[in-house]
Amino acid sequence: MNRSLRTFAVVLAAVLTAGAALAACSRADRGDTSGASAAPANQGPAAELRLGYFPNITHAPALIGLDKGFFAKELGSTKLVTQQFNAGPPEVSALLGGSLDAGFIGSSPAINAFDQSKGAAVRLIAGSTSGGAQLVVKPGITSPEQLKGQTIATPQLANTQDVSLKKWLKGHNLPIGSGPNAVTVQNLANPRTLDLFKSGQVAGGWLPEPWSSQLVDAGATTLVDEKTLWPGGQFPTTVLIVRTDYLKQHPDTIDALLRGEQQAIDFATTDPAGAKTVTNAAIQRLTGATLSQPVLDRAFSELSFGLDPLAATFPQLAQDSVTAGVAPAATNLNGFVDLTELNKVLQTAGKPAVDPAGLDKAQR
Repeated sequence: MNRSLRTFAVVLAAVLTAGAALAACSRADRGDTSGASAAPANQGPAAELRLGYFPNITHAPALIGLDKGFFAKELGSTKLVTQQFNAGPPEVSALLGGSLDAGFIGSSPAINAFDQSKGAAVRLIAGSTSGGAQLVVKPGITSPEQLKGQTIATPQLANTQDVSLKKWLKGHNLPIGSGPNAVTVQNLANPRTLDLFKSGQVAGGWLPEPWSSQLVDAGATTLVDEKTLWPGGQFPTTVLIVRTDYLKQHPDTIDALLRGEQQAIDFATTDPAGAKTVTNAAIQRLTGATLSQPVLDRAFSELSFGLDPLAATFPQLAQDSVTAGVAPAATNLNGFVDLTELNKVLQTAGKPAVDPAGLDKAQR
């Protein structure tokens, strides 16, 4: 009997150990970051990189990197799998759910992804695009007061431009709501905003490129260029984030991704005409729409491209969500930024390192 009990105990312990191992594997397969700290370090280049991006001019480095083959060349044997998104929240869900490894995304959704996972799931590893957002309105509106009783569009509730508009309205003591003494903020898909502006149903919108230029092409004027609200005229429009586990396990693959992005940015900087052509062709291929030359020229003139994510702006961006009334408290961003791989790539290229502004320190 004693031997039987001992045998049963040994078998039971083995079963429990195997079950725990399977559960851990299941977490990793799902991209569950609750155990991110236990992720095995550097496993070498990944077999696959799943990359998200928007078919939008503010994602020009991503579009150029894909179209010109910069990413694929640098990734070598790592298979590149891409997925398009039209808004930040679905891309955040894909990253947090583990079906995406890295993504070009707006600054506010990047913060939201970090916040939703309690600082575990994602890291900001590079910049991409700065600038390119404006409040454009119908002719005749030349002051904040004239927005009372008007409807102004933003792309999505709590997205980067929605936060910017609401913060700006509150800074000018303009109530947000309905009625003749308030400004109605309506969340609309950008193509819908253009249609409603043309028909006179909205007075304008706080929009990213190329949509602000599309409205200007349709007769709007610029009331606020967001660049004027930031030191040096720079604020992050599109950044690159990655799952924390993937970054730990495959830093070599992330290096390759960053090298490809640098090549795309160099191309956009040294050959603006070529960059416009490549970007416009990619948007047409992906969406079926194309931009007129005046819209394309104006939109590119509002944007700048670079690997610096402008980390020092993110505490202000987090606080802006509170000011705008779309978040109850500013996200604690300690540990949000990891520029280790980016600065390796920059050092190899003989370029100066980028400052994480202290947000690389995990003190949550």
